[in-house]
Amino acid sequence: MFETIAADLTNSFSATPMSVAALRMGMALLFGAIIGFEREWRAKPAGLRTHMLISLAACVFILVAFEISALDFGDDDTRRVDPLRLIEAVTAGVAFLAAGAIFTSGGNVKNLTTGASMWLAGAIGLCCGAGRVPLAALATVLALLVLILLTWVERRSPMMSDDPD
Repeated sequence: MFETIAADLTNSFSATPMSVAALRMGMALLFGAIIGFEREWRAKPAGLRTHMLISLAACVFILVAFEISALDFGDDDTRRVDPLRLIEAVTAGVAFLAAGAIFTSGGNVKNLTTGASMWLAGAIGLCCGAGRVPLAALATVLALLVLILLTWVERRSPMMSDDPD
């Protein structure tokens, strides 16, 4: 009995080696932290931890999808693996969280950028989980450019609002 349990605990990474999965999850945490730090720095409601957890969760969903698709469920004709369904599910779940951060006050929409950054953190986590770390890195850099550079431009433009999100 103990041998069966030990084998189940040690042989559970069949599609992605444990070291690769750990690296992908670590990268998802790092990229989520980079975006979350910018939001935290601007004192937005969803900051460092939220973005890290969203990115990590999305990464884990992709990794578990790889693992589940590697299990033996019968012949290939009866097995259907559709990664787009997983992406849709993660996107919908993160969008639900992001919508909770967005609110209106006095006719003004608040925290829309934070909601968008949460959604992007989910996409970055999906990239990391799928082993597309360079794509996740590029998305993170571009997100920082948008969040930092455009905020700087908005604050110096007389036509933009005084409180950019």
